[in-house]
Amino acid sequence: MYLTQGLHRAMQQRPNTTAVRFESKAITFAELGTRVERLAGALRKLGIANGERVAMLSANSPRYIEYYMATPWAGGVLNPLNTRWSASELLYALDDSASSILIVDDTFRALGIRLASEARSLRHVIYAGDEDTPDGMLNYESLIAESEPVEDGRRQGDELAGIFYTGGTSGFPKGVMLSHTNLGVAALTTVAIGHVATGTVFLHAMPMFHLAGFSAISALLACGGVHVIVPAFTPRATIEAISQHGVNRLMLAPTMLQMLLDWIDGNPAESACLDMSSLTRITYGASPISQTLLRRAQQAFPKAEFVQGYGMTELSPVCASLGPEYHTEEAYASGQMRAAGRPAMCVEIKIVDVQGREVPRGTTGEIIVRGPNVMLGYWNKPEATAEVLRDGWLHTGDGGYMDDDGLLYVVDRLKDMIVSGGENIYSAEVENAIASHPAVAQCAVIGIPSDRWGETVHAVIVAKPGEVVTAEAIQAHCRERIAGYKCPRSVEFRDSLPISHVGKVQKNVLREAFWTNQQRSVA
Repeated sequence: MYLTQGLHRAMQQRPNTTAVRFESKAITFAELGTRVERLAGALRKLGIANGERVAMLSANSPRYIEYYMATPWAGGVLNPLNTRWSASELLYALDDSASSILIVDDTFRALGIRLASEARSLRHVIYAGDEDTPDGMLNYESLIAESEPVEDGRRQGDELAGIFYTGGTSGFPKGVMLSHTNLGVAALTTVAIGHVATGTVFLHAMPMFHLAGFSAISALLACGGVHVIVPAFTPRATIEAISQHGVNRLMLAPTMLQMLLDWIDGNPAESACLDMSSLTRITYGASPISQTLLRRAQQAFPKAEFVQGYGMTELSPVCASLGPEYHTEEAYASGQMRAAGRPAMCVEIKIVDVQGREVPRGTTGEIIVRGPNVMLGYWNKPEATAEVLRDGWLHTGDGGYMDDDGLLYVVDRLKDMIVSGGENIYSAEVENAIASHPAVAQCAVIGIPSDRWGETVHAVIVAKPGEVVTAEAIQAHCRERIAGYKCPRSVEFRDSLPISHVGKVQKNVLREAFWTNQQRSVA
């Protein structure tokens, strides 16, 4: 398997069919393929060797698809950057991966200038915007126009295809190494669960740097479907794109779905003028959905099937899916709607105890996964890799159980991570930021339930003797050091933290007051 396989097929089978719709533009598969071949030629002229990393920091656009295809075409390795990260987090990912080239758009022009001067490994920064090219940068369109097409390098199989950074328990992001096989299987899985198919008109409303978005891109190219793109998610832009282009498949985090429904309810006159009847399937993921929100969405989109995906970056990213048959009144009544789903194609899932032994059905243990979707490991982190990859199985750190029918349920999180609005937030990252405040003696960060975000970040702080600090000061301090979505939404101050007999903060005690009477102990 190799990443560009689907594009080759589409160029051969559907050259004059529309591949991408963005704003007023329509791009055919032949046009897309030509631009990819020329961009790959430009990357090679700039010295990209096999296995070298090419990063991108950009809002959604057709150029993101070109980047995803041209980089492996040229023999490079992908490094798509999280657009919500702070400059220091982005700089870490660039330096850690030793990325040679960075592509930035108008949205991140100023940040690109800063990263160009501070990142140690960058040789070139390419400006993929529509304004004047900043000094010291190369122009994206000029490079394509001036470069000759090149043959596809066809890196494949277990060769490294991309480094996708995720939060790190040590306080730094971890680069998840995914192979061409990993990402090829992810595309096939996306097709197998019915997320895309021939005739699909898919809306990219989620950030395209996300691995879930990448899987949809690869699968859609293989099926010859249409990519409809909005620069960033907003309810209005999403609904207008559905109406204008006849979008029939959509993927959203539950928080996005709620914002969409809130906009429809709050703007009845405008929404009545927009035709959303083309939607036939909505896939949600990144965090489970509440029954209240799901019922509301089903009423708003009565023609649409609903599907949930469960997984993580390390699993490319999906390992289980809950299909439309579990989004019914019967499933509500039986509780099956709360399941994470059944194992995806080519995936094995087991529930094990602390000794790694499989537990009986209905017994809670750690969810472990084996299959061609499992990552190669963490970039430059052999100890962290060895901790989660054991005997061919990836240990997810999630607690769950499997029922007698083979449905997987996620009930707890064994690793210290918060999922807020579909973003993974590791407590250690936030705690490191808080602990650097001069007035803080101790702190602990936990996730607490939120109807809108699934979970929000909550900080419990013990101040140093004689020091007075406010929640607002802590939040402002964090915003200077980490991405805004990682900063605590709420802060409480205590005289002490609950400590175990071995000296560890008992976060289960801190969480208990917030999660009592909740159906899950994670969102």
